Amino acid sequence: MFTIRPLEPHEFDFFTDMHYESIHIPQGKPPKHELLNAPHLRKYHEDWGRKGDRALVALKENHLAGAAWYRLFEETNPGYGYVDSETPELGIAIHPDFRGMGIGRTLMNEIINQAASDGYRSLSLSVDPENTSAVKLYQHLGFSYYGISGTSWTMTIDILSLDS
Repeated sequence: MFTIRPLEPHEFDFFTDMHYESIHIPQGKPPKHELLNAPHLRKYHEDWGRKGDRALVALKENHLAGAAWYRLFEETNPGYGYVDSETPELGIAIHPDFRGMGIGRTLMNEIINQAASDGYRSLSLSVDPENTSAVKLYQHLGFSYYGISGTSWTMTIDILSLDS
């Protein structure tokens, strides 16, 4: 059994660990500090806690097991899954020790519900199309292909249509 709750400020290091885990680089992945401090990735966690930032964590037997989060970006500084300034970009990662337990699916459902509660109409995400298990999960949850950014797909979900 696991529980989902909001990220607490003292868990920011875990949040950045999960941000690092969320970046799909199968071989030759740079160290965490190097990768997350690159300008194109630093914007995903720098000054965390601003308006529009939201993160949930999963705990299994009081161990942090995963996180899902979203953040708004502007057209002048877009994320990889940028759609518009009203659509938060979502990220998710599960600690390797806790994968395959259904935590990711539950976290995704909870973060989608949180976005709806926060008044957002949709969410976007960026995914490497070769990460087929992630693509299948996102499609199962209702995300659809929106476009391509570099080598990654942008996928979106219309939260309002989920209630219909």
